[in-house]
Amino acid sequence: MIPVAEALGRILAAFAPLPAEVVPVTAAVGRVLAADVAARLTQPPADVSAMDGWAVRTADIASLPATLRRIGAAPAGQPFAGTVGAGEAVRIFTGGVLPAGADTVVIQEDCDDHGETVTVREGTGPGRWVRPAGLDFRAGGVMLRAGRRLTVRDVALCAAMNVPWVTVHRRPRVAILATGDEIVRPGEPIGPGQIVSSNSIALTAMVARSGGEAIDLGIAADTDDSLKRLAAGAAGCDLLVTTGGASVGEHDLVRSALGTEGLALDFWKIAMRPGKPLMFGRFGATPMIGLPGNPVSSLVCALLFIRPALRLMQGEDATATLTRRARLGAPMPANDRRQDYVRATLRPGDDGVPVATAFPKQDSSMLSFLAESDCLIVRPPLAPPAAAGDTVEIVPLDDI
Repeated sequence: MIPVAEALGRILAAFAPLPAEVVPVTAAVGRVLAADVAARLTQPPADVSAMDGWAVRTADIASLPATLRRIGAAPAGQPFAGTVGAGEAVRIFTGGVLPAGADTVVIQEDCDDHGETVTVREGTGPGRWVRPAGLDFRAGGVMLRAGRRLTVRDVALCAAMNVPWVTVHRRPRVAILATGDEIVRPGEPIGPGQIVSSNSIALTAMVARSGGEAIDLGIAADTDDSLKRLAAGAAGCDLLVTTGGASVGEHDLVRSALGTEGLALDFWKIAMRPGKPLMFGRFGATPMIGLPGNPVSSLVCALLFIRPALRLMQGEDATATLTRRARLGAPMPANDRRQDYVRATLRPGDDGVPVATAFPKQDSSMLSFLAESDCLIVRPPLAPPAAAGDTVEIVPLDDI
């Protein structure tokens, strides 16, 4: 068995960022930038009013009240063409361009509008209620950097910068192949000794949530012909993920069935719990990760190994730490030679550090506890007993 860190390093070494493609900004949310994005205009393009009111010269309202002559209006999108001179004012609205000659805005609540004239009752200083040109950004300024996964806020910024297209990394294509005579799809008839398969559905959702495109190859029976036929559908994909067929005995079936089709195994077995029987290699030109069949083991391994690979292929930092710090809500026993990932709940702590409490049962077939979990408590190999209140590392589950 190899350590978790070594397994992750060997897996990530098989991947590289995928080529770039150009997509419309309307379809860019969740994609990862392959090139910086610079503004194509200045925002705001000119000094504009931040409020509804009157554009005036500060010098004309030094003594209050001051009555000024109205010479025009400046609604948003319709700039006033003239110049504000001594004793003059222009009615202005939010977003309206500040007229030449004016250097401040008096809000309408501080003025009395008499039609031809306006009386200013409250004073203001130069630049008050004025948004200067370029307050938000300037043309040519790089506002979003390569490697950033675009949020809803980011695409709004792109649109405001007049950027209709962005360059992003291609989505990774992940083929998912479940194996086993004992599993059926949800809703199908369940025969004696059979169970409903959740792994393919969970992995498809995780791949999509991580920015990839999942291709469900179906469920292969425990025969060489079935495995070969369905695995052939991974051609052209960036990763093949199998579930099941990775335990002792089953492993030989997958290796013998796919070995003649180009499967080259790198490693099998990781010193971790759950998820020890994970295998990694290449199926022809396609990297392959064989996950355990137990649903909890499958998802934990996907979180720790597949998601970083997906991040790397999309140009993100795959080495960014997954873990945070928490305090134990209950004691935990000493650990053996395997690194444990223990399902747990989180609650706010009095000192701001969250408190993680493990579920009493950790059977790798129990999805109910995983669904209720907020995190995984990481217990290193040979960790001594831990008391309530001790600091531990956790892997948050909030994004899966």
